[in-house]
Amino acid sequence: MSDANDKKKALLICLGNICRSPIAEGVFQKTVNDMGIGDQWEIDSAAIGSWHVGNPPDWRALDTMKKHSVPYNNSARQITSEDFSYYDFIFGMDESNMKDLNKRAPKGSKAKLLLLGDFDPQGDRIIRDPYYDSDSKGFEKCYQQAVRCSKGFLDQLAAGKV
Repeated sequence: MSDANDKKKALLICLGNICRSPIAEGVFQKTVNDMGIGDQWEIDSAAIGSWHVGNPPDWRALDTMKKHSVPYNNSARQITSEDFSYYDFIFGMDESNMKDLNKRAPKGSKAKLLLLGDFDPQGDRIIRDPYYDSDSKGFEKCYQQAVRCSKGFLDQLAAGKV
């Protein structure tokens, strides 16, 4: 059993923490669990903005996760300055998230700030926000990207490339 201090820690970030980052969090957790290394990771998600703090994910995000048997039971929170020292890896979903993360990161923080899409073997770098979509197609695409990126990141990490 891993001690909490030995665990690798990943935080997934999007604008409101109700669409992309909860899906990415759930998928990342399911991926490490399926690989048999879930006890070696602590995974969470958070928002850049505070609009949805305390709320569950968008119903379309929850439906997408349920459809793919990804358990999820978290509510939105906003990133804190402490997160930059607590987490090893903080993943943004798009360039705007990365700009905000780089701006907020305190000097000397330990977290590596990474664009999740940089680990997509298909090269689909930006995980577009499906919040304003009229259907669930964008949520499904987000899920598929999160699956590829989570595995891509973990493969690169295991190979010592991250």
